[in-house]
Amino acid sequence: MQLRNTAGGYGGLMIGLHWLVAIAVFGLFASGWWMVDLSYYSQWYNLAPHLHKSVGLLLIAVMVVRLVWRLVDRKPRALPNHSAVEVVGAKVAHWLLYLGTFVVLASGYLIPTSGGSSIQLFNWFEIPSVTGEVKALELVVGDIHYWSAWALVVLATGHALAGLKHHFIDRDATLSRIVTTRQAREARSR
Repeated sequence: MQLRNTAGGYGGLMIGLHWLVAIAVFGLFASGWWMVDLSYYSQWYNLAPHLHKSVGLLLIAVMVVRLVWRLVDRKPRALPNHSAVEVVGAKVAHWLLYLGTFVVLASGYLIPTSGGSSIQLFNWFEIPSVTGEVKALELVVGDIHYWSAWALVVLATGHALAGLKHHFIDRDATLSRIVTTRQAREARSR
């Protein structure tokens, strides 16, 4: 499998990172929505937030790798049937997705650490607080986390719908380029 992007499509690394981030973002959103209503007597009361925070911390590392890879690897060229508005819109949407993901993750990190506490990463080791104790910071970043998570999921859903529109209505390769590598698509068509 080709790891690097080509002019015609995404490589295996970017495809894998794309789908890993998509699954993690929607999974974290769903778990966050579910766990806020857990009662103290639920068996998930302590475990769900621990898992949510641990996956979120790992996602920060994945997003850093993804951003670095995006900056150093070539970007596939736009398809010839895409209008200038679609090309600019896609660029803006992709950068907003990156920004939104980092805002959600950073605010999620700051909620439990704003009191000076560290976060356990799957009980492997602790990630320390970078702020120390800052009174009422968790309330501000909690609101930022909540609303930016909603904005990210709405934007990601629009992104997915745009991909489906390209696939089913425009019948172009936009979606297939992020599902499989060009090499794999060509091997299948033989």
